[in-house]
Amino acid sequence: MDSRDQLDGYRSQIVINGSDVRIYTKSGIDWSAKYRDLVDAAAELDLGSAIIDGETIVTNEAGLPDFAALRRAITRRQHDLYLGAFDLLHLNGQDLRHLAVEERREILHGLIPAGSRIQFSEEMPGDGDAVFYLVDKAGIEGIVSKRRGSKYRSGPTTNWLKTKSFTVDEFELLGVERERGKAAFALLAEPGTGNYVGSAFITLGHDMRERLWKRVQEHAGPPPKAMKKRPATQWVQPGVVKLRIKHLRGEHGHIRHGSVLGISDE
Repeated sequence: MDSRDQLDGYRSQIVINGSDVRIYTKSGIDWSAKYRDLVDAAAELDLGSAIIDGETIVTNEAGLPDFAALRRAITRRQHDLYLGAFDLLHLNGQDLRHLAVEERREILHGLIPAGSRIQFSEEMPGDGDAVFYLVDKAGIEGIVSKRRGSKYRSGPTTNWLKTKSFTVDEFELLGVERERGKAAFALLAEPGTGNYVGSAFITLGHDMRERLWKRVQEHAGPPPKAMKKRPATQWVQPGVVKLRIKHLRGEHGHIRHGSVLGISDE
């Protein structure tokens, strides 16, 4: 692997067809209306037709991607949005996917002017372990490593590898949702405030699950006033049970890809 990106945002694809510019999500949903400023910036590139792959981001004061700020910006602060462009799939009727990734990126680099809301995503060459160490210390979600010389392929591929950065924190348990035939998960709150921050899958062994469920039953309580009704949830008295949660770095105030490691006082 010879190049690495470290953007933490929403994967986006710009499709330019003359004056018609659209931006699609990773799942193919048209989010052009949510990304109005980026649509205008793409139109200013003055390309006949093109498909650009990238990541929509918002940066904090330190210039690092801020995923929580991104979620707010989409609905309230459009002018904070930028797109880090890292690949070019089509240009003026030519399919470029058969070219090596470094060739596609060289063409893309020449198309993006300075000062645009669409910015070229610079690679971080070097040893993968060293790059990941720096990204992990910066609190960023992770890195994507790309094999030099690789062609573009849709779907999962070993030519592009995402290495995620996880951390472990303590959260208060609000309740446990258990539905027959489905995985159980814990509803969690920020310690001290009781503010809901998301959920984490309960992937514990049998003995630990039973001990956790016993704690939940012993400290059963009413549902928090701010929470929506959840019929399959056993609620817990606030601030009584605390769990250790492994979750993805890169966002404050919201848990992503969380899993329960255990009960804090055990």
